[in-house]
Amino acid sequence: MRRAASWMTASYGVPNAVRHTKGPAALRVRWSAGVLRIGAWDADPEPPEQIADLEEGCGLALVRACADLWGWQPLARDGNRGKVVWCELTAAA
Repeated sequence: MRRAASWMTASYGVPNAVRHTKGPAALRVRWSAGVLRIGAWDADPEPPEQIADLEEGCGLALVRACADLWGWQPLARDGNRGKVVWCELTAAA
C-alpha cells in the first residue's frame, strides 16, 4: 500500500468538506480485495470545485495525482442531500 498517498488523500477529505461546506462531514475508509477506498461525505450536493489557489485549493489536485481512481457522487436519503468524494488506491505489487 502506498502509505503516503493514502494518508494524504484521507487527510484532505474531511477538512476540505468542513472548510468549503460549513456543515457536517464524515470520513469512510474501506479495504477490500487489495483496494483502499476513501470517501469524504458532506451535506452539500454540489460538485467539488477545483480552486486555483495553491495554498487553499490544491487538495483535489493532490487526490487526482495520488489516486488510481477518484470521483464524486450526489446523495439523497430520507430528505437529506449531500455528496461523497471518493478515491481508490490499489496495493503496491
